[in-house]
Amino acid sequence: MKRISFLPALIVLATLPGCGLHPLYSGGSSGTVAQGLKSVSLAPIPGREGWLVRTALEDRLGKTDERGARYRLEVELDDQIAGLGIRKDNAITRERRTLRARYRLVDASAGTVVLDATAGSDSGIDVVSSEYATVAAEQTAVERLAGEVADQIVSRVALYVSRTQGNAAP
Repeated sequence: MKRISFLPALIVLATLPGCGLHPLYSGGSSGTVAQGLKSVSLAPIPGREGWLVRTALEDRLGKTDERGARYRLEVELDDQIAGLGIRKDNAITRERRTLRARYRLVDASAGTVVLDATAGSDSGIDVVSSEYATVAAEQTAVERLAGEVADQIVSRVALYVSRTQGNAAP
């Protein structure tokens, strides 16, 4: 009876190699995807939120030689704060901060858009009696959101680089 209970597990294990999973960052920093990400230059992103996203993208993409860049990444941000919880006296008790990015990966040599997508994240903020604490919470939220949006952008660009530079599974 115990042998029968192991049969489904063995079948699943036997089919895993054929599913096409492969590591995206195989080869580490000298791999195809890592080198492809280093060939992406960043266009300026206006505003404080833009600076945060650009810095997070630079950290994740690595150093890029602007002259030898194969791609240019253009990012447009939309940052919104909306009040959610409202007390009887019309005071807001909770806010939702949303950071959305529309980004385009442009082939630098041809000037054509090869990837056009969006990324976004949101965060809840408690509004307290201290205005300083609320502003600090809003700033902390946008810093965290900038990192999350940058992670989403880099993941999608890495997938594109993997597929176009021959790293995709057959």
